[in-house]
Amino acid sequence: MQKHLFLAGASGAIGRPLIALLLADGWAITGTTRSAAKAQQLTALGIEAAVIDVFDADALHAAVLRARPDVVVHQLTDLPPGLDPARMAEARVSNARIRDEGTRNLIAAAVASGARRLVAQSVGFAYAPGTVPYREEDPLDLGTPAQPNVSGRGVASLERQVMAAPLEGLVLRYGSLYGPGTGFDTTTRSGPLHVEDAAEAARLAVRIGPRGIYNIAEDDGTVSIDKAKRLLGWRPKHGV
Repeated sequence: MQKHLFLAGASGAIGRPLIALLLADGWAITGTTRSAAKAQQLTALGIEAAVIDVFDADALHAAVLRARPDVVVHQLTDLPPGLDPARMAEARVSNARIRDEGTRNLIAAAVASGARRLVAQSVGFAYAPGTVPYREEDPLDLGTPAQPNVSGRGVASLERQVMAAPLEGLVLRYGSLYGPGTGFDTTTRSGPLHVEDAAEAARLAVRIGPRGIYNIAEDDGTVSIDKAKRLLGWRPKHGV
């Protein structure tokens, strides 16, 4: 019997290559977007599209229940094209809201639908300054009460919620993305990650691996990817 998957953020940079991988694995997919035009593009890729705002908890709940997924994948972000510096201050706030409130809504819907597994996108560049390579148990940079790190606290909220949910929760801490759809053909940033390698990590996490947090990046010494290699069988095919 074919298994069903709900992909939140299907029209994003990781969502599109992930769709191709999941379809090849035989999944029936319902994917979300906030854009009717992008919904048509998703339908053309061979999945069922749902035009949903993750902050509309009732509509999201109804969409996930209709999909009856075995697995839910959280690839939701709200970032400007090419990480436009002029828009990043506003984007950090909206992205943190997705990671906090949006994650809460998605988890509630996933639990209500009877899903067994949740794979969620996080970031591998939110660690508090320390000794590299950073490992999954190292602390995140939350800032201080006087100067809170909005992005870091959003990441922490997402991860805390996923790990506390009554699901097989896997958090993928992606490195600095580059490649098609990201706005960057190459990158000189530390802990880089090609978008196709990010999608492959999500594909693997949908099927295998124990619950937990995994660094997913190229092995340039910024973060340790030993855990992902060992438990997910993931290795980057691009870059260093």
